[in-house]
Amino acid sequence: MSAYSTSRIFVIGGTGAQGLSVISGLVADKKYAVRALSRDPQSRRAKALLALGNVSIVKGTFADEAVLREGFRGCDGAYVNLDGFNTGEKTEVYWAMRCYEIAIEEGVRFFVYGNLDYALKKAGYDSAFRTGHYDGKGRVGEWILFQNAFNQARMGAAVFTTGPYMEMAVSPMTPMTPSVEAGVVTWRVPLGAGAVPHVALEDCGHYVRWLFDHPERANGMNLEVAIEHVGYQQLAEAFARVTGHPARYIDTDLDTYWRGPLQMAAGLPAGYNADPNDKSTMSFRDNFTGFWNVWKHNIIRRDYALLDEIHPNRISSVEAWLTRADQLGREQGRGSLWERVQPENCFKSPPLLKMIEDGRSGAL
Repeated sequence: MSAYSTSRIFVIGGTGAQGLSVISGLVADKKYAVRALSRDPQSRRAKALLALGNVSIVKGTFADEAVLREGFRGCDGAYVNLDGFNTGEKTEVYWAMRCYEIAIEEGVRFFVYGNLDYALKKAGYDSAFRTGHYDGKGRVGEWILFQNAFNQARMGAAVFTTGPYMEMAVSPMTPMTPSVEAGVVTWRVPLGAGAVPHVALEDCGHYVRWLFDHPERANGMNLEVAIEHVGYQQLAEAFARVTGHPARYIDTDLDTYWRGPLQMAAGLPAGYNADPNDKSTMSFRDNFTGFWNVWKHNIIRRDYALLDEIHPNRISSVEAWLTRADQLGREQGRGSLWERVQPENCFKSPPLLKMIEDGRSGAL
């Protein structure tokens, strides 16, 4: 048996969009038991986790050392994905580091960190690409792998790097929500000829399960995942083929983009609990300006051959994802993709992103 073998995993971020998939993958065959952290164990998302079976809930916040110790204690695995839109960049960095340190102290054997690309570094430290909710995670991801070189005798570690969920491109109240204009589904985003390495939430469960199932190989790994690099002209053409309805992509300059649906949020802190008077706090506009620049200039890469090896049945094209999403929606009674993006229908299902469901509120 591997020195890093685990059976009981403490999950932080389990009620988020990614966490629901990750926990589903971990407990599907009951190999692993999960203890998940939630501020509200009576919430819709927490109840959905409990319904999976082999899941228990710890009430509290990750910004509390006593709660962290309660969560990690008695667990030999950990999956930690902090909500940076709650904390803001600065606070997330501190608490992510403390999670790693406390996990070692409490005897966790294998630690997986839910990460995003260190975009600023990958762009050569050009601040036009600074994206706080990415860079905060990315700095910690590198720090964890560095610490792992010294600490792996006590606890192994891996980093799981994702990106914008493919679901965000067809969901309301995201940075890439489409509009329906004269019967045409329209994406107006500042992407140019760039492409977004979109991630299928469904596949996240498989990838994280693989990391825990293969800890000797996963130890020290940064597993960076995506479906493919999705250009939005490509997205529009695939949407039209799958649904039989017209779609288009209109490249939009940043000033026009920020006069659009996100205008009211532009001046708010990207992390709703961050201090707006702290000069380290990025506004929503500054954060997502860097975000779009990263994709427009193709800063991020992925090793798709590695992903094919790890997950041979992964969703590997935007058209395959759209086809599956359209089919699942029909089977679940939520309607076709075309029906679900219509303005009168798009709010009938619970929000994809937890911060939207929470109304950008919630204590640290």
